[in-house]
Amino acid sequence: MKKSIGAITVVFPTPVFVVGTYDKNDKPNAMVVAWGGICCSDPACLSISLREATYTYANILEKKAWTINIPSEAQIKEADYFGIVSGRAEDKFAATGLTAVKSELVNAPCIKEFPLTLECSLLHAVKVGLHTLFIGQIKDVKADEYALTKEGFPDIEKIKPITFNPANRTYYGTGNYLGKAFSIGKQDK
Repeated sequence: MKKSIGAITVVFPTPVFVVGTYDKNDKPNAMVVAWGGICCSDPACLSISLREATYTYANILEKKAWTINIPSEAQIKEADYFGIVSGRAEDKFAATGLTAVKSELVNAPCIKEFPLTLECSLLHAVKVGLHTLFIGQIKDVKADEYALTKEGFPDIEKIKPITFNPANRTYYGTGNYLGKAFSIGKQDK
């Protein structure tokens, strides 16, 4: 029998998105966001939820754009740092040694060293309690060549993305390959 643990914010996997934005003076910033994911396939859209108090919140409203940068397991230290310090007080790029590169399609920075970046333009902002849900249209996805399959798609085993456990505030690496989606279930028929 399942035990009730209350209405808490736990779902697995929870992404580690590093959101890149520019402020009103075009200073690059990045923050870690775990509340997010794909929310529409046509048009391709992604959502993130932020508290109004964050620096990134104001930046998105100002520039109407952001990037989602996916760090690899090897970049956990830098990714975590982006979630510890406010960009209002510190230049996170200088502190981590990572490189902010202006997106070609949206008014937001990409993180050069992270293997996967999604460039998003703001479609909607919906206030939901403590957070605002930002829905952005994905304008392009850019990946390092080493992180692609032979067919040209991002390879989870090469990227080695990080996931977050909101229940105890810990990070995890990518799990094991289990099988082909929309195929495994046919074995029982």
